[in-house]
Amino acid sequence: LDLAAQNEQHLRQLPEQAGRFKEPQTVEFIFLLAEEWHLEQSTKYRAVELLERFMIKQVEQTCKSSRENVASHDQGQGSSQSCLNDEIYNTFVLRLVSCVQLASKLSLHYNVVNSDTALKFLQSLKYSYTKQELLESELTVLKTLHFQINVSTPLAYVELLLEVLGHNGCLLPAESLHEICVQLLDFCYLTRDVIYHTLLQIAVDSSTPSKLQVAKFLAVKEDFMLLAVGVISTSVFILNPGLWTQVVEHLKWITGITSQSILEFSYAVLRHILGSPTP
Repeated sequence: LDLAAQNEQHLRQLPEQAGRFKEPQTVEFIFLLAEEWHLEQSTKYRAVELLERFMIKQVEQTCKSSRENVASHDQGQGSSQSCLNDEIYNTFVLRLVSCVQLASKLSLHYNVVNSDTALKFLQSLKYSYTKQELLESELTVLKTLHFQINVSTPLAYVELLLEVLGHNGCLLPAESLHEICVQLLDFCYLTRDVIYHTLLQIAVDSSTPSKLQVAKFLAVKEDFMLLAVGVISTSVFILNPGLWTQVVEHLKWITGITSQSILEFSYAVLRHILGSPTP
């Protein structure tokens, strides 16, 4: 109930730019970095979400500053805007690393990315940041997000739903199912745009959704509960199709998400896994 409430609040407060900074290349960068540094699974998803929220806030602040310059008829507002844009662009990798560092510190029983490790990585990419600049970057992210960095991730929803399924007597091979769920969650992050575009086409029954339909679909793309349910449903279908109907029924009663919505999400994921329109 607590996670469901968090999810509903997140969806009510969605900014228009939500999802803009979850491009496949950025997500892959973070995932590979987390793998290189042997970080716990949830850390990589939290780092993606932190970077997304930070970048949206930073862009909003840049736009606000630009509007204030225009309102005050600042003669140098063009150059000021350009400097702000350059700063965002030039510090993107540094901010990304800072988000991974902060995410790692929320999992204290796993590896924490210290400054030396982060600096060594940045230097390997030919960046010449100092330890002080690295610390200041972490502080910038923290201040911009008002120190609210303990964000939920879809993996938390997946793991809790798997526990509830087990508690409700749904007999599932927990370890192997969890492993497939993590792999599918990675897949959904890395192919996010194509999966949700397919889901939108199904929802509106059109291969060319309008801009308004795309805008209204944003809440679906950011719904962690739907993503978790879809990942579990698809994983069960892959692992043991005979249990699929039972699990979908359980998930429907636990979350209130309709069987049709669960089926459509699984179809969209399987379609892109198999590369076929008829999985």
